[in-house]
Amino acid sequence: MAFASSFVCFILSLLLILVHAKERNNSTCSKSFSCGNLTERVEEFLKNYGSYAPNRYNYTDIKRITGRFRNKLGHGGFGNVYRGSLRNGSEVAVKVLNELKGSGEDFINEVASISRTSHVNIVCLVGFCFDGHKRALVYESMPNGSLEKFIYEERSDSVRQLGWPILYKITLGIARGLEYLHRGCNTRILHFDIKPHNILLDEDFCPKISDFGLAKMCMKKESIV
Repeated sequence: MAFASSFVCFILSLLLILVHAKERNNSTCSKSFSCGNLTERVEEFLKNYGSYAPNRYNYTDIKRITGRFRNKLGHGGFGNVYRGSLRNGSEVAVKVLNELKGSGEDFINEVASISRTSHVNIVCLVGFCFDGHKRALVYESMPNGSLEKFIYEERSDSVRQLGWPILYKITLGIARGLEYLHRGCNTRILHFDIKPHNILLDEDFCPKISDFGLAKMCMKKESIV
């Protein structure tokens, strides 16, 4: 009987510790711009970043950049990705998002997180569209697409077999990108969604981490992570 009572006390104490830890984690490691409506957060973001903020496009710009969505590169639960071209001739990939649900936290979180980064293994966000209910993200072009198609899709003439030297290069690049997010930024960024689908490859198969919708920004010294 005494053993059972002690065991129950131990379990209750453990639960209290876990609840306390979760509360600390939520207070020190939270999503960016967690209050206010989306419009206010976008305007606040642009004001805070000033000239360092990514370009803001309207929906007419997005249609022009994509040639009225003529060339689709892929699709997912978020929406579709289209090949695009800027006025200076630079190739880009445009992710046109489905109508957002809730507060649109993933959208502003991705814009804010990537805007804090500058690393060879992190995808570059060129700009974004926030025009009424229209949302889009404009990235640098990644000619070889995602790592997922080289791992899971059936081999065809359009999908080459990656040898061990290239796989090693990709693995090392992903590790360097994560190390930068965790230790190289002024604010630690935790991605929380690393998978082959979110690893993009440039023309030289240099990997770049993308899709920061689930990312959290944490204080380095205070976070319990």
